[in-house]
Amino acid sequence: MTAVDVMFPYYGDVELMKQAARSVMGQQHQDWRLVVIDDGYPDPEPARWFAEITDPRVSYQRNEVNLGANGNYRKAVELIEAPVAVIMGADDIMLPNYLTAVVESFESFPQASAVQPGVQVIDESGRATMPLTDLVKKAATPRGNQRRLLSGEDLATSLLRAGWHYFPSIAWKSETLKRIGFRSEFDVVQDLALLLDIAADSGSMVLTPELAFLYRRHSGSDSSVRAFDGRRFDEERRFFEGEAVRFDRIGWTRAARAARLHVTSRLNAVTLIARSAAGGKFGYIPKLAKHVIG
Repeated sequence: MTAVDVMFPYYGDVELMKQAARSVMGQQHQDWRLVVIDDGYPDPEPARWFAEITDPRVSYQRNEVNLGANGNYRKAVELIEAPVAVIMGADDIMLPNYLTAVVESFESFPQASAVQPGVQVIDESGRATMPLTDLVKKAATPRGNQRRLLSGEDLATSLLRAGWHYFPSIAWKSETLKRIGFRSEFDVVQDLALLLDIAADSGSMVLTPELAFLYRRHSGSDSSVRAFDGRRFDEERRFFEGEAVRFDRIGWTRAARAARLHVTSRLNAVTLIARSAAGGKFGYIPKLAKHVIG
């Protein structure tokens, strides 16, 4: 059995965190380690709750200073020991078959750098939902009834066109994750940046058809707040411009074109313009419109 480290950077709702942690402890695949890294959430309950868990595979630590999401992700990577790792969202849910699905995928494709399992989006209350953003992701995800491998420019172009991945659900080959790592300059697109760095490094990703993960999307997330006030799109625009230059330089013309167009990012801004107007947040609209027009 392949050992898996489930790295659990945490800052947020305590009850959702407990649900997420329980989903890891309820896995069919038993060779796992859960490492919780509390980024200084101002509530004593997480420390108390984890102290009562006697399973030696579960550990809890609290950062002395708040590192922020990107900093805590990078700390999580430093602490990985197993050959496969997951950087779990603290409000998401692993279905019981999750670790089995990703371990079997790596066994079928030992050259793979990462595995993206099937994902269902849920809302704050745990109900299945499908916002426009996720409808676009679903429509653009490479389809198939069997596990399949994407690599190189094909992987980069597909991700740049639609960003169909779900970062907290991805399992990573630890060696690749540690060697390449997250870029420190990004707070929103660090996951896409990592995947594109892996693609450019001749890496690959397995897509599995089986549903194994519940991804929680809600308005209180950091990316949602940043999207409304335009900060997310400032970062995305800077990121896509840089990726277009990089892929032009290495001759990946399809990937460079997809980076310049960043169609789904623009569509996301369009939907937020409508929501901003409906909510009376007209001050956000000029920044969002700037991103749409490019």
